[in-house]
Amino acid sequence: MTDQLPINLPEGRPARADAITFIGTATTVIEIAGFAILTDPNFLHQGDRAYLGLGLSTKRLTEPALSIDQLPTVDFIVLSHHHGDHFDRIAARDLDHDLPVVTEPHAARKLRQQGFRSPIGLATWQSQVFTRGSARVTVTSVPAKHAPRPLGYALPPVMGSVLDFSRDGQRLLRLYITGDTLLHDGIGAIAEHFSDVDLCLIHLGGTRIAGILLTMDGRQGVEALRIIDPREAIPVHYDDYTLFKSPLSDFRQAAERAGLPTRIHYLDRGETYRLNTGTTGP
Repeated sequence: MTDQLPINLPEGRPARADAITFIGTATTVIEIAGFAILTDPNFLHQGDRAYLGLGLSTKRLTEPALSIDQLPTVDFIVLSHHHGDHFDRIAARDLDHDLPVVTEPHAARKLRQQGFRSPIGLATWQSQVFTRGSARVTVTSVPAKHAPRPLGYALPPVMGSVLDFSRDGQRLLRLYITGDTLLHDGIGAIAEHFSDVDLCLIHLGGTRIAGILLTMDGRQGVEALRIIDPREAIPVHYDDYTLFKSPLSDFRQAAERAGLPTRIHYLDRGETYRLNTGTTGP
């Protein structure tokens, strides 16, 4: 499979500490090696409804910690899939339509219909490289499964993603973002392809439609971490919408019982976790 051609970003960004800021749902800002990456942009307000297709919607129960105009200058977006709680009408209206959006092919087509000029649709295991001077980040699409069959045919495709950061050819950090997924055989395939994961952003929530589980609950999330075996993990996507049925406490209790070696960091919305990548920052 042919990877995409590298994208060279302009230099001149101010130096910032390597960190991840949790905004809410699956929305984070990842700042590593001079890159600023926005994930799954969801800026609906408390009480707003996110539309999921097939006549379904879900109400937001929380406020995002930041608005779009409060974000740092973003280099590109990583989007797991095109659902209303991951790419909403505020994001579609107010984000820079020239920003590259790394996603899966179905979402890339939807973004073009919304006027975004630089979506990058990756097939599973395909990669996109971004460079800035001597720094490099490679984004690789990895398997995700949003629903069992036959409901899976009615939902948009989803990708997980692995982001590998380096500078001057030296590895800085490997980050795995699960995307909205259930525990499935592809998790094992990811562990085989990408050993030595430093940090996992794990989508939880136990989302259910008609009683059918669509994202990992606490038990599945712990088992996914057991398989991937990252050094650290940050749970996201767990209590923001009415369809999320498994609270963060489910995952916390299951993780404590399991005694995982992974260090789990629980962030409040708006909280920033400083990363130990060996680079300097303010």
